[in-house]
Amino acid sequence: MNTPESASIRLPAFQRVKAHVLRQIHEGHWREGDAIPGEEALAREFGVSRMTVNRAIRELSDEQIVERVQGSGTFVAQQKYQATLVEIRNIADEIAARGHHHRSELQLLERTKASEALAREFRIKAQDPLYHSVVLHFENDQPIQVEDRYVNPCVAPDYLTQDFTARTPNAYLMQVAPLQGVDFEIEAISPPRAFGDLLGMGAGEPCLVLRRTTHSMGQVASVAAMWHPAARYRFTGQI
Repeated sequence: MNTPESASIRLPAFQRVKAHVLRQIHEGHWREGDAIPGEEALAREFGVSRMTVNRAIRELSDEQIVERVQGSGTFVAQQKYQATLVEIRNIADEIAARGHHHRSELQLLERTKASEALAREFRIKAQDPLYHSVVLHFENDQPIQVEDRYVNPCVAPDYLTQDFTARTPNAYLMQVAPLQGVDFEIEAISPPRAFGDLLGMGAGEPCLVLRRTTHSMGQVASVAAMWHPAARYRFTGQI
């Protein structure tokens, strides 16, 4: 569905071709070893030049998503996923797995412009558009996480139209933006006063903060900071 917001931000032609190929692979329509349509067929399907398609396929080959075999065609490569110590998991599922009830309150949902720092993280220009959301998550009606997230509009053009009280931003992004890689770090620091107030924290009480950058379609998809009261939350994982 086209919306005024999504219509105003369109992927470049070669990115649309890349996104199509990635989506076909992510959804299981094209599997490892399968041949994908040739450049001429993709050029006709998208109404673009063969040079545009060639750029998309070349980048996918450089990213080891597809493999080009001289004289035979292009095939889906064996997929390799970046492993992390922190599983990319929907907080609603995490809470449900503990037998508890999850709900969320949307605090902010806006279109904004990239600061110099965010531009470096997203590898875009300062003042380029970004989407920004702040969601407060509850476990059994106790505030447990403030999710402060910036999103690349090219990867998720309909982000601003979503109901994030019914579905978490993570669940939505995992559906529309096939995951290619993740960078993360965890630290213990004092929260901004506004976040501390939302979490019902006392003065001087520290937060555990998970900062996570996700990659999709050859781009940075989102940059998020998840703030948790240290006294009420812990990270677990297996290596």
